[in-house]
Amino acid sequence: MVRILLAEDDGSMRTYLARALERSGYAVTAVDRGTAALPLIESETFDLLLTDIVMPEMDGIELAQKAAAIAPDMRVMFITGFAAVALKAGKAAPSAKILSKPFHLRDLVAEVDRLFQTEDQHGRL
Repeated sequence: MVRILLAEDDGSMRTYLARALERSGYAVTAVDRGTAALPLIESETFDLLLTDIVMPEMDGIELAQKAAAIAPDMRVMFITGFAAVALKAGKAAPSAKILSKPFHLRDLVAEVDRLFQTEDQHGRL
């Protein structure tokens, strides 16, 4: 099962995203900030870091950069409501997918599905 670490500071958004992904068959661990996500990345294995960019204490870009050093095979997807921040994220992590708010939950699930659609049940390409 694909494991997703969701870092989103907005409680209702975090709940909606986690539920939508779980209903689609993903295992989701959700935290409210980057500083809470980092210890999990160090101690567990995740296939995808789904992170808001604008968060307190540690933004999503810094989180993604630190995560890449710890777990270089983990994929990254940013979510943001700020176009200028999305441009900065694209430069900081050029291979990451960026979803701009507002987006429909089915669009998020479709993007996550696309990231993993080429792998078989054993995680091989």
